Amino acid sequence: MAQQIKVPSVGESVTTGLLGRWVKKTGDFVKSGETIAEIETDKVTAEVPAQFDGILTTLVAEGTTVEVGQVIAELEPAQTPVAAAVAAPVQTSTPAQDAKHSVADGNARVAEPSPAARFHLEKNKLDPATITGTGKDGRILKEDVLAHSQTPNHEAHDAVPSAPAPVGREQAQRTTRKPLSPLRQRIAQRLTSAQHEAAILTTFNEVDMTNIMALRARFQERFTEKHGIKLGFMSFFVKASIYALQQVPALNAQIDGTDLVQNHFYDIGIAISTPKGLLVPVLREADKLSLAGIEKAIADYAKKARDGKITLPDLEGGVFTITNGGTFGSLLSTPIINPPQSGILGMHAINERPMAVNGRVEIRPMMYLALSYDHRIVDGREAVTFLVRIKEYIEQPALALLDL
Repeated sequence: MAQQIKVPSVGESVTTGLLGRWVKKTGDFVKSGETIAEIETDKVTAEVPAQFDGILTTLVAEGTTVEVGQVIAELEPAQTPVAAAVAAPVQTSTPAQDAKHSVADGNARVAEPSPAARFHLEKNKLDPATITGTGKDGRILKEDVLAHSQTPNHEAHDAVPSAPAPVGREQAQRTTRKPLSPLRQRIAQRLTSAQHEAAILTTFNEVDMTNIMALRARFQERFTEKHGIKLGFMSFFVKASIYALQQVPALNAQIDGTDLVQNHFYDIGIAISTPKGLLVPVLREADKLSLAGIEKAIADYAKKARDGKITLPDLEGGVFTITNGGTFGSLLSTPIINPPQSGILGMHAINERPMAVNGRVEIRPMMYLALSYDHRIVDGREAVTFLVRIKEYIEQPALALLDL
């Protein structure tokens, strides 16, 4: 008897998600523990594993909004791929369904259409069997579908005198409409909420990176040999932020209703860009981590983010956030705070600029810093002081060694 596969719970506050991708397809033999689908929620991407060996039958199309507990597939018990091939049911399909799965031709298996091609197949109600794919293994590409749609025979076949079909096809080539992913919807909601609810103000400063860059270059090889990871700039800025938060505790507080909550711990969020959107995993008790510990934790989070393995606990509980737009070449920006936090530090690109140093002009590697803060809690004097402390720590690393 086929067993139902349901959308798993990924957190108390998460009730719906988007079926982002079928890792396995209908008719595939899957082993217990293998990932068969990915569910995108407003916070994380969750994997749906198989509970036992069997033959998969999918019941929900990719891109469909699903609820926790909803049945999305069935698994017919089978012990081997051979048994799966024998037991796999023969299914009839419509052209739209054919577009979502690979097309069987005798004993040959043709690669399924690309996502863009699938969209245009369904939109124009085309049978993929009538289209020759030019992609790898005969895969049907978007260009193949559009070329087929524009052939005289095809237009004569499905032309409707009263409908401006050529205009519709031209528009289909120019634009593509699809729903925002749950993660992007959540990002939009949180950032808009932050701008509406908090009194966000941004102050700027610049920091001379000469000493940090010299320190990093001098000890990079020894650091890498001992810790197995390179020494980057982010670990220094995490330490600098903790130093500044200790000096200016107003930035380590948050508003809860009519109460002011002062935090006495230092869980620092690090913004990580992913293809699906921005994630902010949290370094727990970052004040107790060494530079190597911070670098390793950030590297682990970056890998988890790329692989879609970030979990809800990874994202919860930060008191302050650091984002580095300089990775992409940003010279200056005004970052938006991550509610309910009261501050976010923006790092930017390092550029050599002429600077006045002791009455002389010298070329120095400079970085602009931006601090966005909640003016309901933090005054301008405190915000400026915070950035000055960051500047002091980066320009004079000996402050940490001397515990000043």
